[in-house]
Amino acid sequence: MEVADRRDEEIRDSGNMDIIKSQYVTDSVSEERRSRELKDGLHPLRYKFSIWYTRRTPGVRNQSYEDNIKRIVEFSTVEGFWACYCHLARSSLLPSPTDLHFFKDGIRPLWEDGANCNGGKWIIRFSKVVSARFWEDLLLALVGDQLDDADNICGAVLSVRFNEDIISVWNRNASDHQAVMGLRDSIKRHLKLPHAYVMEYKPHDASLRDNSSYRNTWLRG
Repeated sequence: MEVADRRDEEIRDSGNMDIIKSQYVTDSVSEERRSRELKDGLHPLRYKFSIWYTRRTPGVRNQSYEDNIKRIVEFSTVEGFWACYCHLARSSLLPSPTDLHFFKDGIRPLWEDGANCNGGKWIIRFSKVVSARFWEDLLLALVGDQLDDADNICGAVLSVRFNEDIISVWNRNASDHQAVMGLRDSIKRHLKLPHAYVMEYKPHDASLRDNSSYRNTWLRG
C-alpha cells in the first residue's frame, strides 16, 4: 500500500511539474511577444486572443459543431484589437443563429477543451436593442484585463438568436464557488448591469449531458 501511495504521489508531482514547466514556457513566450511589440511601438495586451465564428444552417440536423467553428483572426495588441473589431459586423447585422467567440489564444471555444472541461459560463440574455453596447463593454473589459481573477477566464461568446442575443463568459473552474460568484460580481460591475437583468450559470459538464448551452441552468444570481 505504501508503494502504491508513493507511486501516486510521484505521478501527481510529475503532473504538477509538467503544469509548472508549461506555464513557464507560456510566460516566456508571452514576455518575448510583449518585448517585440513594444519595440515595434505597439501596446501589447496581457493575453493574446483569437476570434472564432460559428454559423449553423437552420433546419439542418447532425451538423458537427467542431466542424462549423472557424477561427477568423487573432490579436495581441491594442492596435490589433481595434483593427479586428472595427471590421466585424455588429450583432444587429449577424444572421440567426450565429456565435461569435473571443477566447484566449490556445483555448478552443468547446466544452471539451482542456481549459474549459472543468469550468462553466455565466449567461446574460439581452434584447437586440441593447446587446451590441453590452457586448462591446464586455470585450473592452476582457481584453483590457479589467475583470477580476482574469487567469480564471477563458473567453466570451455572443450568441445571436431569433428574438434575443445571449452573452456568456466562460471560466475554468465551476467547482470554485467563491471564484464563480466573484466573476459574476465583476461582470455586473464592469457592465453596470441593471438589477432587472438576471445572470445564470451552467457548468460545461451539464451542457455535455443535456447537449444544451443555455437550457437547464444551475444557478441564478
